[in-house]
Amino acid sequence: MVDGLQAALRIAGSGISAQSARLRVVSENIANAQSVGSQPGADPYARKTITFATELDRASGIELVQAKSIGIDTTPFKIEHDASSPAADENGMVKMPNVDVLTELADMREANRSYEANLQVAKQSAELMTMTVNLLKDA
Repeated sequence: MVDGLQAALRIAGSGISAQSARLRVVSENIANAQSVGSQPGADPYARKTITFATELDRASGIELVQAKSIGIDTTPFKIEHDASSPAADENGMVKMPNVDVLTELADMREANRSYEANLQVAKQSAELMTMTVNLLKDA
């Protein structure tokens, strides 16, 4: 069985890792928000989504969060008129990515806050472990 402070540190570490993966997916979505296909009728970039799951670490008996899978959002692509685009069809219409930048920014903000909260838990746990070791050395 794992000590409570070590468990807190491991759980916070798994949260940091999960939110880091989430930030990577959100960043990729934002970077490709204007990425259209290379030829007429080709599909543009499709928004990615991330799913999380808890997993029991049998050695320690604690549940850790991890990125379960990265999927593709099935929301329909937006259609815009841009006759100058190489992806434009005969009517000048272009399929645009199904990425809403405002939604992605909100998701990024939430992931960032969760990352920071997990980081604070990890810092506090490490500090308490150090204080405990110092107390035991002085005793």
